[in-house]
Amino acid sequence: MTDDYFVHETSVVDPGAEIGEGTQIWHFSHVMGGARIGKRCKFGQSVFVASGVVIGENCKVQNNVSIYEGVVLEDDVFCGPSMVFTNVKTPRCAVLRNTSEDYFETHVLRGASIGANATVVCGVKIGHHAFVGAGSLVSRDVPDYALVYGVPARVQGWVCECGVTLSFGSSGEAVCGECGMKYALAEGKVRRI
Repeated sequence: MTDDYFVHETSVVDPGAEIGEGTQIWHFSHVMGGARIGKRCKFGQSVFVASGVVIGENCKVQNNVSIYEGVVLEDDVFCGPSMVFTNVKTPRCAVLRNTSEDYFETHVLRGASIGANATVVCGVKIGHHAFVGAGSLVSRDVPDYALVYGVPARVQGWVCECGVTLSFGSSGEAVCGECGMKYALAEGKVRRI
């Protein structure tokens, strides 16, 4: 425990890690030196954060998630239990591929949620406030506000910033039934209006 953030006694934070005020790191987790974590994040049990990872503010990483070098999480990202990030496209034990040049960047934009047991293949971008369903395989970019699920994950609908599914009428507009935010859909892209 420090004055600025909490680390459970069973967890390890290596020297050189940057951790923001109010962040909580729970049981059996490991944050490597060189990782940068923002304010008010919460890390569940058995989370691993590699060197070079950048995590924004107010992110929640559930149990058994490993975040490898090359992964960037913007603010307000949710990573469900046991979801998986990869960082090398062609891993082989007999071929050395463990330098930063070998890693492909995966970028998860502000407000996105990734469900339990989903797998995110390296090199993709998950859009603002997108929602990846549990157990999905994300192998291509996900648009802003998209609801994707399946193997491979495909756009199945659209969601509000609050997470509620949106229904677009013939006008191409939708109003969230829960929070009242308004959206427009045109050419396969959603934006707030």
